[in-house]
Amino acid sequence: MDQHPLSINNLTAAYHDRIVLHDVTMHLPAGEVMAILGANGAGKSTLIKAALGLVPPLAGETKFFGESLNKARKRVGYMPQSAEVDWDFPTTVADVVTMGTYGKLGWLKRGGATEKALVAKAMETVGITDLADRQISQLSGGQKQRTFMARILAQDPDLFIMDEPFAGVDAASEKAIVNALAELKNAGKTILIVHHDLATVKNFCTWATLLKNGQVVATGPLAEAFTAKNIHHAYGFDQIDLSGENPHGKEVTA
Repeated sequence: MDQHPLSINNLTAAYHDRIVLHDVTMHLPAGEVMAILGANGAGKSTLIKAALGLVPPLAGETKFFGESLNKARKRVGYMPQSAEVDWDFPTTVADVVTMGTYGKLGWLKRGGATEKALVAKAMETVGITDLADRQISQLSGGQKQRTFMARILAQDPDLFIMDEPFAGVDAASEKAIVNALAELKNAGKTILIVHHDLATVKNFCTWATLLKNGQVVATGPLAEAFTAKNIHHAYGFDQIDLSGENPHGKEVTA
């Protein structure tokens, strides 16, 4: 029986009658940090949404720790894109982070000392303890991402699925999130992250899946998947420098 934290087999999905994910198969072993990479429209976010059932798949199967999502739900945490969240909802940073404990606790049960400690540690990890009582509508882009990072940390799942956690963040927030990812990896957690900056992939990722037009170009350990040839295929770049900067000296996003 397949016990990988995440196994996606022949997954196909559509938006508004248009196929955007074609027969995708990939597997994420325990303890690895996988980047989902590809140009705009490649199907990165659709892949994780279809895997989580947020976009109904047309075909294929996704298993979490060898089981359906319903059976493994408490072991899986999801951090959506910031743009998908209603930031005008009247609630505080501490309340949002506390929501991370509800999956295991249940919505109608009040958290005890254990849950409060998880929330406090999560906010401390990403440096937002001083923002605990602030309304989320008052947060900057980086503070919003850190708040949702803290929420998934408080959930304490075994598999973390994150959709572009670095989008729109400042340098301090990026550093805080990278440090949190490093802590999770050291703790043996498994992470799937939709990412847009090729120059930083090697900083914290160990595996990669590259998509183009909803199909897998390559998937596997960085040394096998994250190569100049595969990136050229996925993005269409003429030159790729994987030393940390692209050939034009600018951040590469997709």
